[in-house]
Amino acid sequence: MSNRKIRIIGIEKNSKQSDLPVMLPYKAFFSGDPEDLLFSRWLVSSSPFVLFGLLFFFCIFPMVVMAQSNFTLLKAFNTLFKWLPFVVGTGFIMNLLISFFTMLIGTFAGILLGLGQISLFSKIRKISWFFTQLFRNSPWLVLLFIVMLTFPFEIEIGENVISIPDWIKAVFGLSLPIMANISEVVRGAVQSVPTGQWEASESLAFSRVQTIWKIILPQCFKRMIPPWMNWYAILTMATPLVSLLGVEEIVTLSRQAMEAEDNHPELLIPFFGFALLIFFVYCYPIARWTLKLEEKYSVKL
Repeated sequence: MSNRKIRIIGIEKNSKQSDLPVMLPYKAFFSGDPEDLLFSRWLVSSSPFVLFGLLFFFCIFPMVVMAQSNFTLLKAFNTLFKWLPFVVGTGFIMNLLISFFTMLIGTFAGILLGLGQISLFSKIRKISWFFTQLFRNSPWLVLLFIVMLTFPFEIEIGENVISIPDWIKAVFGLSLPIMANISEVVRGAVQSVPTGQWEASESLAFSRVQTIWKIILPQCFKRMIPPWMNWYAILTMATPLVSLLGVEEIVTLSRQAMEAEDNHPELLIPFFGFALLIFFVYCYPIARWTLKLEEKYSVKL
């Protein structure tokens, strides 16, 4: 009997057909690995009271300056409360809308790209790997500017003119890095499935497609949830980047509200401090839930 290593088809590169049903150990960075959950771990590493302490500290300093001005701290917060329905009801809702559609598009595209990375066809595997690494290691803001400058602002179909709003361009721009990272999550989750599952499906005469959709992916689903939620939290925190493209979200509308109030410098802390607070309140429970699901669905060897 030969001692050479036998590779499972489609899971490792340069794999060859073998007639020896050998159970092999596997080494893969599976979905839910600590590297996939760094953001959630960082977000929940400190108590929520730390944020309120920092906000209190930053509010103390401008109080000294406000004491020399007619625009007091009380007036600044009253101004914030007056504009709150506008900032939250229109601005923050737009951030959530962008994050939802971006995650939806990025997830579907990432699943296809991730499956392409484990394809039996070397060209598909190499192309999928290239696009995954390209968009995964590119600055998000650069991708946003490229999409903004590349996409037309309107499309003419016959006599009909369809305008493309800036927030849709922002969705496509942010979908590229999310797609690449979800692709890595899918690849890692598939490679985390023990090789015995592939061998068992081959012994039952399952086709490649049947093996992936009926045996492998159902086992990967739970493992992909924690890193998927982690990337959604990261995406939500990154949506204020679209304000640089003119999208009317919470940061853009906060600036408009301050301009309407004569741009008093005392308004900076209340408005942007509130933006920080509302993002934290939204993302912190997601991070806590992510770590609980990671502990529940972690691969136990």
